[in-house]
Amino acid sequence: MMIGKGNLFVGVIILIGMLWGCRSKPAVNQDTLNSGVIRIAVDATLFPLLDAELAVFEALTPAAGIVPAYTNETRAINLLLADSVRLAVATRPLTAEEMASFHSRKFFPQVIRIATDGIALIVNLQNNDTIVNTDMLRKILSGKILRWKDLYGRMGGGNIRVAFDDPNSSTVRYMLDSLLQGDSLSENCFAAGSNRAVVDYVSRTPDALGVIGVNWISDDRDSLSMEFLNRVRVMRVGSAMLPNARNSFQPYPYYLYTGQYPLRRSIYILLNDPRSGLPTGLASFLAGSRGQRIVLKNGLLPATMPVNIVNITDE
Repeated sequence: MMIGKGNLFVGVIILIGMLWGCRSKPAVNQDTLNSGVIRIAVDATLFPLLDAELAVFEALTPAAGIVPAYTNETRAINLLLADSVRLAVATRPLTAEEMASFHSRKFFPQVIRIATDGIALIVNLQNNDTIVNTDMLRKILSGKILRWKDLYGRMGGGNIRVAFDDPNSSTVRYMLDSLLQGDSLSENCFAAGSNRAVVDYVSRTPDALGVIGVNWISDDRDSLSMEFLNRVRVMRVGSAMLPNARNSFQPYPYYLYTGQYPLRRSIYILLNDPRSGLPTGLASFLAGSRGQRIVLKNGLLPATMPVNIVNITDE
């Protein structure tokens, strides 16, 4: 069969167009260490810290866009396990079972510790009972102590209502794993919906006890932190049998550093980025000198840089 020259010319033009289109079409997921757009998952109790970190990272890396999903810790890690995100920020490392799940799919995630955080206990401004030890807190959470007067043997005081942010929150998991150790939370504990909602509830409820991440109140140069601190009181927590102002401490960086404040926890990057793209670039920033300085500015302890720790005297 003979093919006319005109048809042959048209065919060549079409073929060139197809090849050029294939070359011009952008590759899927073509993010690099410092460019592209990615979604990450973040434990919502860490919002103030990560919000500050991402603002600086995107200012320094204008070709990069980070879309954070602030959610409870359980969902954040599940998103990483499902390969819906390649980076999550949480307050625990991956478990052996979770690591095995990744390895079975030929993934080898990294766990990078970037900071020491804590859990703060907050009460209403009208509440003068602002000192507890870990044993008292354990009894409150398990329902063995239900009223403020049972805690201190004083007259008056209503039922203690304990507000967490979310039933699958890292703060709930911390209390269950580190403090209750097998006991369950009592019916006087409930989820307010968010860390902001916990502060709102405590600020208007005289007998409330709120449980939030320290980084929501740790930056004394942040307007949101100062707003919260003006609306609630931060409790002192100690380990001594008879807690008082001398042996119980608020979650300042010095007491997080020394371990005198007992409700401490670490913050981790959970990274599953086999292509070493933008998630790896962000992780390097968070663990590097700039990211660690932001941790320090936010009133927490950086994990990968030396800091000068100064003791402070509480009033």
